[in-house]
Amino acid sequence: MSPSNDTATLRLGDQSIDLPLRTGSEGERALDIRALRRATGLITYDPGLVNTGACESSITFTDGERGILRFRGYDVEDLVDHCEFIEVAYLLVHGWLPNAAQKASFSRLLNQNALIHEDMIHFFSHYPERAHPMAVLSAMVVSLSSFYPELGENRQEDIDLTVTRLLSKLRTVAAFSYKKSLGEPIVYPRHDMKYCQNFLNMMFSSPVVRDPVNPVLVDALNKLLILHADHEQNCSSSVVRAVGSADANLYASISAGICALWGPLHGGANQHVIEMLQQIQADGGHVDRAIARAKDRNDPYRLMGFGHRIYKSYDPRARVAKRICRDVTAALDRHDPLLDIAMELEAAALADPYFQERNLYPNVDFYTGLTYRQMGIPTDMLTVMFAIGRLPGWIAQWLELRSEDEFRIMRPRQIYVGPPQRTVKPLGERS
Repeated sequence: MSPSNDTATLRLGDQSIDLPLRTGSEGERALDIRALRRATGLITYDPGLVNTGACESSITFTDGERGILRFRGYDVEDLVDHCEFIEVAYLLVHGWLPNAAQKASFSRLLNQNALIHEDMIHFFSHYPERAHPMAVLSAMVVSLSSFYPELGENRQEDIDLTVTRLLSKLRTVAAFSYKKSLGEPIVYPRHDMKYCQNFLNMMFSSPVVRDPVNPVLVDALNKLLILHADHEQNCSSSVVRAVGSADANLYASISAGICALWGPLHGGANQHVIEMLQQIQADGGHVDRAIARAKDRNDPYRLMGFGHRIYKSYDPRARVAKRICRDVTAALDRHDPLLDIAMELEAAALADPYFQERNLYPNVDFYTGLTYRQMGIPTDMLTVMFAIGRLPGWIAQWLELRSEDEFRIMRPRQIYVGPPQRTVKPLGERS
């Protein structure tokens, strides 16, 4: 974002202050208020920071009104159609798509770093059998800092090693935690398999059954992970930046991001979509009842997977996710009654003026969970899949934060609304 000669004038009684305007590469404009408190003693009040630009970033561009999502200038649909997930991960971290040699080198590093330290494998046996995979994932990621070094002084040479170490080991930790939840032996990663194929093999293979991994599922997984790879300054990315701004290491920052993603209003929404559809199915499949409840102001019920803080039109990722879901369903030749309910629910909501007026369209969570369900991914692993996809975006956000000329700890202000100054009374005089 570059400064311009334009300014906006803020008047406060007889006082006025000129605030510079800054313009982004896609035409976004912002008031630069860094001098506001120093000049006036005032701060801005913006709950949820929905109107506040906390940083400049060259990673991701979104336009909610036009339904646009671009990574480093590339439309997400274009990347889904022409790239593998590891190419998009490389793009987010480095700023450009890899050539053949760069992709081959990146792939080798992913394979070389796929194993986790054998001592870490013992950690899995100490988690309760029903521990949520996101809790395990967060704890294991922060534990990596004890086993693997952080970025050294020669950052450019270390970046690929650090990135591939995290990308590869997060996938391995996720698969191991799934096997632990089943009481099955873990399946180690293989050097003769690519990233997504390797993950699916670790998830569904076993020492006694080694069926080949379905290429349709590998292709679908690549696409789904790309859809989730980054999404500007969302809750978890902002958390990664906030923790990183305290000079915390990459592992701690990513672990915090995983915890933020776990929330049902963020990455946990895909799990809640499945649970909502299952509840509608259990209630007889009456979509009209669900629609009526969602419209009732006195009912806290809401349709999960509809609406988005950014998008006021159809989420561009949701269109692609719906297509992937249909392709996987057709390829596997399986009938999922939840998919029937989902499509009926979408059609009913899109035709209803209540949802039209409020711009409540399906978002990325609506169909991704259904696709993962078709692939055999259990419901409590859905947010883990989101985390695997979002990891390169988090890493890119952390690296960008650390390279900023104005790097400083994040410290928002507040408006205090508690009691004014009080005097402590002796214990015996307190009512």
